[in-house]
Amino acid sequence: MNNAFEVNFDGLVGPTHNYGGLSYGNVASQSNSQAVSNPKEAAKQGLAKMKALMELGFKQGVLAPQERPNVAGLRSLGFTGSDAQVIEKAAKEAMPLLVANCSASSMWTANACTVSPSADTADGRVHFTAANLNCKYHRSIEHPTTSRVLGAMFADQRYFAHHAALPAVGQFGDEGAANHTRFCKGYGEAGVEFFVFGRSAFDARYPAPQRYPARQTLEASQAVARLHGLSEEGVVYAQQSPAVIDQGVFHNDVIAVGNGEVLFYHQDAFLDTDKVLAELGTKLAHRGGNFQAVCVPREAVGVEDAVKSYLFNSQLLTRADGHMLLIVPEECRNNANVWNYLERLTAGQGPIREVKVFDLKQSMQNGGGPACLRLRVALKEQELEAVNPGVIMTPSLYDRLNLWVDKHYRDQLREGDLADPQLLLECRAALDELTQILKLGSVYPFQLD
Repeated sequence: MNNAFEVNFDGLVGPTHNYGGLSYGNVASQSNSQAVSNPKEAAKQGLAKMKALMELGFKQGVLAPQERPNVAGLRSLGFTGSDAQVIEKAAKEAMPLLVANCSASSMWTANACTVSPSADTADGRVHFTAANLNCKYHRSIEHPTTSRVLGAMFADQRYFAHHAALPAVGQFGDEGAANHTRFCKGYGEAGVEFFVFGRSAFDARYPAPQRYPARQTLEASQAVARLHGLSEEGVVYAQQSPAVIDQGVFHNDVIAVGNGEVLFYHQDAFLDTDKVLAELGTKLAHRGGNFQAVCVPREAVGVEDAVKSYLFNSQLLTRADGHMLLIVPEECRNNANVWNYLERLTAGQGPIREVKVFDLKQSMQNGGGPACLRLRVALKEQELEAVNPGVIMTPSLYDRLNLWVDKHYRDQLREGDLADPQLLLECRAALDELTQILKLGSVYPFQLD
């Protein structure tokens, strides 16, 4: 089908981008804790990737960041007074809570929600379920604003259906599209939705990791599939290897990526790999597709190298000629094992023929690569026309957003700077202008008061 597209909505890095080291289990996040960040550079690196993909002919959109510092979150934890006083008290009495309420982690929009295209759902609409992200406090506070922003982007109820986040308890831990992939012959045709989980909340037969938490539960994935009206024939569930979670693979998108009919994965990504691949192949064949699995052997690239380079946290995109392009971070080129493997991969006759490298150092140091920064939404032509046009990337929007970043963002941010009440005013001014640029209306708490 030529009348359907995959649109990548990239998260715009927020003005409080900092290295708080908040994500236990995310090696890059923890190892760069307390480093000096550059919010302006981070935002511009992300915008440059969006522009490059737009110029390559891919459909590209923008997803707005969250309001930070999150003063309402601090008030809910007992800090009182004016907004400035709340920030001052939090900095003095509980700096880790202030850091958590200043996190710019919403830049990683792969965690914003899970999306099921209309070709897969019972009611023929595109379904969105905001992720509760309840494994980490600093992320668990995102979903109310995420839901409002998604509602403003995909507002036409004829085409789009929105679901609230799952119950905010460990049994229904949901990390969104970072653990969800869709396979299909064509973006407008019925596909197979692949849900990867780290543990089961209620079934002890599934082994759990011992060192780091498994953030996605089987029960959460099943609930999302029910909410979206997916058929049993169009869903495959797979457990991530507990051993790789304990090596820092906190989401499936750190060890595997899929697109169209292709799964690019590490040999150690899943438990019971043969069974998983067979089920994917059988179900996609029933949808008219020809499933192709590209396995990266551990002898070529070890899990440690995969985590350090974020080889699998790449974007796998289909070119007009049907071949696939892999978007990787600079760290892949800097890792000899990974780069040697990629050169061999693209020299072959497999589906992945090209690699493009992007400098995303500011995001990478906080534990997120190209795939973390984007949310994929498969849309038919009429659905794309129904999307809020203000969030679709164009050359003029790119220029306008760069000027906006130059106007509002700081060049450096240290942990101590988060206590500056002026930062809150700067962020609110920036976001107020951004909602006008993107035509979102009032989506932030300070706009709703």
